[in-house]
Amino acid sequence: MADGAPAVFITGATSGLGRYLAEELAGSGWQVLAHGRDPVRVADLSAELGGGARGYVADLASLGRVRELAIQVGAEVPRLDVLVNNAGIGFGAPGETRQVSADGHELRFAVNYLAPVLLTRLLLPLLTASAPSRVVNVGSLGQVPFDPADAGFEHGYNGVDAYRRSKLALAAFTFALAGELDPAKVTVNCLHPATFMNTAMVMRGGITPVSTVEQGGKATMRLITDPALDGVTGQFFDGLSTARALPQAYDPQFRAELGEVTGQMIGQAP
Repeated sequence: MADGAPAVFITGATSGLGRYLAEELAGSGWQVLAHGRDPVRVADLSAELGGGARGYVADLASLGRVRELAIQVGAEVPRLDVLVNNAGIGFGAPGETRQVSADGHELRFAVNYLAPVLLTRLLLPLLTASAPSRVVNVGSLGQVPFDPADAGFEHGYNGVDAYRRSKLALAAFTFALAGELDPAKVTVNCLHPATFMNTAMVMRGGITPVSTVEQGGKATMRLITDPALDGVTGQFFDGLSTARALPQAYDPQFRAELGEVTGQMIGQAP
């Protein structure tokens, strides 16, 4: 990390894994930039974390709000050592119908994938200026292949596969971005923190938890703080262990096609 109190920006910081990370890092002297969608919950968390915390409110289902969020962060903090893309939408309630974002994109693809891609791209100058820095993408082993031409998932929709498509896309983005960047300056890694943690997201999907937020939090903290991971980039982790994403995430053709579609959706060249 760079000299001085390191700064971390955590999306989805008001509950579950994000809140665990915010509390742990604030308690260790980090400056915590805590994002959430609900202004009351963001304010309450910021007050709880104390003077080393800043709160940011944005609905990541809007790409316009993602852009505004990145501008706000860039204007208010001189450095950013770690970006944790944690916010996301789970499977949804059983039988839930297809939903769209403010921009008309399939909701889970928009929040779980498009938002972190755009936010990361926009914050890269700040991350690079703060080098060595890290991007940690909270993914999942639950991935399914899909055709990027059908990124909107307009036929045969179900929330479970929508979630799993978004997590495959996030892993593919992780590996592609890692290949673009100098690992001595910015590393980019993705992890499955733990399986079905005891979070509101899991409960909403009607799933019985099998692990705890603390277990997933410890695995994620390792990617944020462990000096042994300096310079380690383009990796996928299952908890504390190195693992592999779905093979499609490593396929150059899939990544190129996904990048083209993504660029069209977020208004940036792939």
